[in-house]
Amino acid sequence: MHPAPSVIIFTTLSGLGFGLLFWLGLGMPAVTGWVAFAFFAIAYALAVGGLLASTFHLGHPERAIKAFSQWRTSWLSREAWASVAALVFMGLYALGLVFFDARWTVLGWVGAALSLVTVYSTAMIYGQLKTVPRWKSPLTPALLLAISISGGALLAGQVTAALILLPIAAVVQVIWWVRGDTALKTSGTDMASATGLGGIGRVRAFEAPHTGTNYLLKEFVHVVGRKHALKLRGIALVLGYAAPVVLLLLPFGHVLALIAVAAHLAGIAASRWLFFAEAEHVVGLYYGKR
Repeated sequence: MHPAPSVIIFTTLSGLGFGLLFWLGLGMPAVTGWVAFAFFAIAYALAVGGLLASTFHLGHPERAIKAFSQWRTSWLSREAWASVAALVFMGLYALGLVFFDARWTVLGWVGAALSLVTVYSTAMIYGQLKTVPRWKSPLTPALLLAISISGGALLAGQVTAALILLPIAAVVQVIWWVRGDTALKTSGTDMASATGLGGIGRVRAFEAPHTGTNYLLKEFVHVVGRKHALKLRGIALVLGYAAPVVLLLLPFGHVLALIAVAAHLAGIAASRWLFFAEAEHVVGLYYGKR
């Protein structure tokens, strides 16, 4: 799949933002006043900024409001509703912390739950697609939730939780990669099943569908070299997971904490680029891709 910058920014930033809102909703860190305002400002900037970035991938961004109309059948629509609900509940919770020094616990818990529902809905936009076997797995929502919660713990200053959750997220990431590398091959989808001609013998293309490029080739048959993919996987693991853990184990310092967050963001961005670039759409079989 074509790794569009808008969806990479969207999934990276919004996941971290809603992860931070999750921890804030649980009262971690236990802040009030202007300190609470700073934490919520960062969380909202990431969450809302990521959501706004996603609209740039639309052919008609002005029609984004229509995403709210199909909540019965569309995970994209459910994500839209969940994100708005999470932001409203967490906004009310923040209002109490910042201006009234009051901790409206129930609002925080509901907002935290809705933040996770938002991340899960985002993951299921991809995890439901049978046409992309690498994504069609329970590991997809597990991965996005693990990254969101661990990144949120890092940003919320929950060092103990982050030291536990970041390695767990790294393990889920590796398992997701390993499983995904054989997903298309083991899905049972090939040119024979696509054409329905497998019963009469081996099916192969007589000639290329056309001589030039087209929209399908641009968007759904993106090719990334395995050597480059392995390098990016290493960068994602080192920056996204290993470096923050090492930095958290050092004597605490605000500069080190900032570097840990920056490294995590860079690593997750690399991971998210691969999430799309390595996703083989079955339409590629029509063009002779394996």
